[in-house]
Amino acid sequence: MTAMLHRPNHAKASEVTSEHPTESSVTRHVLAVLRIATGFIFLWAFLDKTFGLSYSTPNARAWIHGGSPTKGFLSNVEVGPLQSFFHSIAGNPIADWLFMLGLLGVGVALILGAGLRLAAVGATLMMAMMWIAEWPLAQTTATGDPSGSTNPIVDYHVIYALVAIVCALSYAGRTWGISSWWERVVGKNRWLV
Repeated sequence: MTAMLHRPNHAKASEVTSEHPTESSVTRHVLAVLRIATGFIFLWAFLDKTFGLSYSTPNARAWIHGGSPTKGFLSNVEVGPLQSFFHSIAGNPIADWLFMLGLLGVGVALILGAGLRLAAVGATLMMAMMWIAEWPLAQTTATGDPSGSTNPIVDYHVIYALVAIVCALSYAGRTWGISSWWERVVGKNRWLV
């Protein structure tokens, strides 16, 4: 705004908008790094659960060896109003496929910088379900043990969802991503951008 008030009459409009914080090169590159790093979190979870890379998933429980990506987490939900629902879908092949496709889709979209609107919706839905499963509002589990919650509202699930939303809204895929090309491919189908 200050630049607009003090710019000479011969200055181009593009010179003014380039001074806006969201248009700065540093901001665009920081958002690109944030986008790629967050995408890698999702992609790594997919790879570890698929191949049992022995970080959070031992090789013997890998998806490719017949393990279930959802069984361990969902069958151990000990808190919240949907505890019995999560127990009932733990290990269900449909839940496994939806979860794994979500991890892969969100991870690849964020890393490539294409389809960020869909990735933001997918990440938000996944993170909301996982937030509900962990139910950070509770201080104790159904058995009376401490829940381990450190913040009753904002945890990493909320942050990951917000990062995906910010990346989509700021067109973060245009820096170090294929978003500009992807926008031409999808044309008028802006919801795929």
